[in-house]
Amino acid sequence: MIKTSIQCYHNLRQKVSFLYQKLNFRQFELTKGRKLLISIIDIITLGLFRARENIGSKKSLAEIFNLSKHYKTLVVNLNKFAKLIAFVILILARSNRVGSHPIKHTDSTDIPVCLPKNASRHQTMKALADWGKNGKGWFYGLKLHLTSDYRRKVMAVTFTSGNRADATVFLKLNRDLSGIFLADAAYTGEKLARDFFQENRRLLLAKPRKNMRKIMSDVEFALYQTRMMVEWNFLSLKKTFGIVTSLPRSIDGYLSHYLYALCAFMLG
Repeated sequence: MIKTSIQCYHNLRQKVSFLYQKLNFRQFELTKGRKLLISIIDIITLGLFRARENIGSKKSLAEIFNLSKHYKTLVVNLNKFAKLIAFVILILARSNRVGSHPIKHTDSTDIPVCLPKNASRHQTMKALADWGKNGKGWFYGLKLHLTSDYRRKVMAVTFTSGNRADATVFLKLNRDLSGIFLADAAYTGEKLARDFFQENRRLLLAKPRKNMRKIMSDVEFALYQTRMMVEWNFLSLKKTFGIVTSLPRSIDGYLSHYLYALCAFMLG
């Protein structure tokens, strides 16, 4: 188990070092004053490792790598360099679009910032979070909107408050993509399908609601069945990469946590 974790860290560090050189992250290094106690490459690798191994807290991460004395430095810089992670996510998403599978899936999932019973007292994410409702019931937090293809490669992603209607995000999220898009009943609507449609380029097929008088063809039904691909992505992000948390004590802490988890997932 320990050997596996060590190998995971070294593999991640190799990927980070490659991206660091390729994307010219050296420009963010300090040229004057005291150097960072932990290098940018190591900071980013530690953040991705924490997500990859689903380590519960930054404190536990610091203990694993004997960095308890530098805990504050670790936390500050994990948050600070999350902007580089956001850029990496953008690059990875654009790269995934090259040669992507024509079948694509768009959906959203809940990202609670705390338990519903604690929502009235929650202050940290008050400016961004809101009440939302899904098949499991009410939650307080954000929504993660994601488009991936049949191979589960992420093409586009964004976060909104929990009360944001899925359909209002769809056009902007997928404006530069093409293919046959499968979505659930939250994206049903003639106007949305019409606005999104481009002949010989893209088409939206949203699963009809149960109360709609619309009969699906066998082909449409088979296509709708592939939506489990995007559900697997959400399941991996939550169960394996621990994207849902209530531990951060700042907005930057929450957002950096989400970005590291998402980037670790996309790197594989």
